[in-house]
Amino acid sequence: MIIFGIDIRIYFLLFLVYSFLGWLMEVIGKLITMKKFINRGFLIGPYCPIYGTGAILVTFLLKRYVNDPITLFIMAILVCGILEYLTSYFMEKIFHARWWDYSQRRFNINGRVCLNTIIPFGLLGMFIMYVSNPFLIAKLEALPELYLNILVGILFLLYVIDYIVSTNVIRYVGKTTKEIGKDLDNTEEITKKVKEILMGRSSLHRRLLKAYPTIQSIRVKIKEKQEEIKRQVTEQTNEIRDNIKKQKMEIKEKIDKGRFL
Repeated sequence: MIIFGIDIRIYFLLFLVYSFLGWLMEVIGKLITMKKFINRGFLIGPYCPIYGTGAILVTFLLKRYVNDPITLFIMAILVCGILEYLTSYFMEKIFHARWWDYSQRRFNINGRVCLNTIIPFGLLGMFIMYVSNPFLIAKLEALPELYLNILVGILFLLYVIDYIVSTNVIRYVGKTTKEIGKDLDNTEEITKKVKEILMGRSSLHRRLLKAYPTIQSIRVKIKEKQEEIKRQVTEQTNEIRDNIKKQKMEIKEKIDKGRFL
């Protein structure tokens, strides 16, 4: 199948290459800041799908802006920024955990994206469209048909297996959060308890904690929410009573004036 002039198998290989490069960038970053190797990403293998997805979206959507570098830069920021925001949002809703949080950084949006992380997206988008895509696509399209099919088949099978196993591990986080949340209302306490349980599980669960050490279990603080709702109801009730009392006084004043007239 050909999409926008490129074989879908080439797109898949591009996705894996950029996912690997994103993983490598994350690993090097942690190696510099924390002085140790950390297998970043949701999946077990050496790839971060969000980078691969971003690269494919840039390839799909921004081809028309290749002749306008400034517009390409801005659009790459928008596309990848929206992707990061939506990924954070849906991962939180599905698995009841926040995997990264930029709330402490300036110019952030709900802690999901921030200015100093989306600016590099623009630069990476330009690099993809002007440098890496032309090189990688030419090399991949030069592969013999048989080799291409074998390579795609093997890598696709490995990726699917990894995705299934890793998703089950991540789902355990959501399941554990729900169970712990039945007895606790405090987000910090739930997060601590969930981490303790995960550390006692398999090496895959421990790997996930090491990959996302700032993970926070999400739990609505029921007691606080109930108090807030109760307070709002009380305020509204008092306001209604005051209005009724005011209206009664106004009606009485009008009646008294009518008697005197």
